[in-house]
Amino acid sequence: MDRTIAVRTPESIAFDYELAGLGSRFLAVILDMLIQIVCALALVWAMTALALRFPSESARSSLSDRTVESLAIAIVILLAFLIFFGYFIIFEVTWNGQTPGKRLIGIRVVRDGGYPVDFISSLVRNLIRVLEVGLGFYALSAISTLLSAQNKRLGDFAAGTIVVRDTRIAVPLAPIQPRSEVRLNEEERSLVNRFLERRSVLALHQRRELAAQIAGVFRGRVGQQLASLDDEALIERIAGLN
Repeated sequence: MDRTIAVRTPESIAFDYELAGLGSRFLAVILDMLIQIVCALALVWAMTALALRFPSESARSSLSDRTVESLAIAIVILLAFLIFFGYFIIFEVTWNGQTPGKRLIGIRVVRDGGYPVDFISSLVRNLIRVLEVGLGFYALSAISTLLSAQNKRLGDFAAGTIVVRDTRIAVPLAPIQPRSEVRLNEEERSLVNRFLERRSVLALHQRRELAAQIAGVFRGRVGQQLASLDDEALIERIAGLN
C-alpha cells in the first residue's frame, strides 16, 4: 500500500512524499539481486579464466605460491563482500538514495525529515538487511512494512530512513517575510542551500515550481538587475552573496 507523508523542515518548507509500497520495494530488491547475481557470476568466470590461464605447474608448497594464493582468496572475499553487502551502501550514498533497482522502479531512500541519506544511515539500514535476509528472507521486513504507518522495514526504523517515490512537491508553509536588504538570516540561508542541494533529485516541473516560490520571496529585496534573473539564477546569486 502506498501512503503519503508531509515532512516539514526547520526552514518552513513542507515536502510531500509518496511513500513506496511493499510491492515497489520488493520489485526493486529483486532487480538489485539479479544484478548482484550477474556480478557474482562474472567474478566467478573471471577467477576461473585467470586460474586456467596461469596454472601452477611448479611446487605448490613454496612461500611465494602460498602468498599469491592467499592474496587471491582475500581479493575474491573482498569482491564478494562488496557485491552482496557494499552494493547497497555504495549506490545509496553515491546515487542520492538509489540503487539500480530503486532507480528503475522510481523510488529512493531519504532520512526522516527529508534529508539525503548519508553513509551512516545507509550502513545501519543495510547491516539490519543482513539480519532480515537471514530470518525468513525479508519476511519480517514485509510484516514491518505493512504494519508501519510510514512503510518502514526494520532497517528503516534502525537507521531513521524512509523509502519514497521520486515524484514529490515542496510547498512553503510559512513564507519568509521580505526585508529591505538581501542579507539572509540562518533559516533563509539554509532554505537556499537546501534547494541548491536537492534540486538535482527533483522532477523538472517540481524543481521549477519550488524555485519560483523561493525566488519570489527574495525578488522584492533585490535590485532591478538581480530581479531580472530567472528563478534559479537569482537563488544562486543570493547564495553567492551570502
